[in-house]
Amino acid sequence: MESHQRAAETHIIALPFPAQGHINPMLQFSKLLTSKGLKVTLVTIIDNELTKAKHGSVIVDSISDNSEENGTISTMEEYWKNFSSLIERKLSEIVEKQGKSGRPISCLVYDSIMPWALDIARRLGLAAASFFTQSCAVSAIYYHVYEGRLNIPSEQTHVSLDGMPPLQSYDLPSPACGSEYSPALISLMTSQFSNIREVDWILVNTFNKLEAEVMNWMASQCPVKLIGPLIPSTYTSKRLEDDNDYGLSLFKSNNNSLKQWLDSKEACSVVYVAFGSIASLEEKQMEELACGLEKSNYHFLWVVRESEQKKLPDTFVNETSEKGLIVTWCPQTEVLAHNSVGSFMTHCGWNSTLEALSLGVPMVAMPQWADQVTNAKYIADVWTVGVRVKVNEEGIVTKEETEMCIREVMEGENANEFRRNSEKWKTLAQEAVSEGGSSDKNVEKFAAELKCI
Repeated sequence: MESHQRAAETHIIALPFPAQGHINPMLQFSKLLTSKGLKVTLVTIIDNELTKAKHGSVIVDSISDNSEENGTISTMEEYWKNFSSLIERKLSEIVEKQGKSGRPISCLVYDSIMPWALDIARRLGLAAASFFTQSCAVSAIYYHVYEGRLNIPSEQTHVSLDGMPPLQSYDLPSPACGSEYSPALISLMTSQFSNIREVDWILVNTFNKLEAEVMNWMASQCPVKLIGPLIPSTYTSKRLEDDNDYGLSLFKSNNNSLKQWLDSKEACSVVYVAFGSIASLEEKQMEELACGLEKSNYHFLWVVRESEQKKLPDTFVNETSEKGLIVTWCPQTEVLAHNSVGSFMTHCGWNSTLEALSLGVPMVAMPQWADQVTNAKYIADVWTVGVRVKVNEEGIVTKEETEMCIREVMEGENANEFRRNSEKWKTLAQEAVSEGGSSDKNVEKFAAELKCI
């Protein structure tokens, strides 16, 4: 059998957790695999018009559950139990259907925060790959917690871990303040390692030179393949045709004049502010942030989800209309790549952080919870591409702090260093995913091994 004929028969399922920062890198990875001659079906439980957009050659199978009782889920454990049952039932149906149609599935690539998917893969007779959508540094911390070497929250003021810089307790991943699900969240994140030695492949959305020391330590514990940054290739390797967007969004960008607005601004003059698809700021925090943006006197583009807009000060939009633009959603990669954007005020979710590093944009780090605080530590103190905000005794980032941090990144004495370092990481990210780069080689090897199953 010719090799290209065999490659055409290699069919895998990609199973991301249904949140934008998890779907995007998984979909991008799926596009890379299809470019290597594999067939990929990405499964999502979200079924709406926005998930039916173009996805290149990746098949997107949106599944919904009409058979479960419509009761209220009161605990995280109950949510995961219902979710895993739905996934197992639907994956079984998909595998059976594809087998009968002559396109048998041989592997499941699943989001690492769903380790139970490995059991499903085994019951279906599939090989399995665990896909980490967080940094190696954060993975290493969770691994230490899982192994019982570290507690979160930690009573230690200073934390020393292999392959990582000295950490303070507030640099460690943490649940949202006051969350009643704190123990469950920590358990969820550490459970990623519950069966890590049983999985066939471990894939991580980062690149070697970005996290060399901690990556080497992780590799001494379990075999990892670094395959990132997984962002549209128009902005990195340019190896996929017309790949300038992820192609699948849970939200709709409703401002058609966005590009025109950005085009009208001078280079590096705009502060881009976005806190992802999940974070919800308190009204007091929104007020302080709004006042800080106004006081900085820079042009700003602020993504405020429709559900959050009621928290803005009543007169803010009108009073800042000449300086700012507020949208409910936008194509983030395209915005970060625009030459008018001079800094990115971010919650430091890993996908957003990696995008900014790969596109060379300095950051104002305003982490909220989970891995974001560790990412913020690296932004400010390891990669040196920006600053991390400080909160007051009430846990609020004040308008004065907001203004000061924006000015520090845009025009302060370290602004040129932030920009130089950002350009350095951008170059290294491009090298990693270009032909012959470290991440490209890992993707090639993974694809080759799948074809031999």
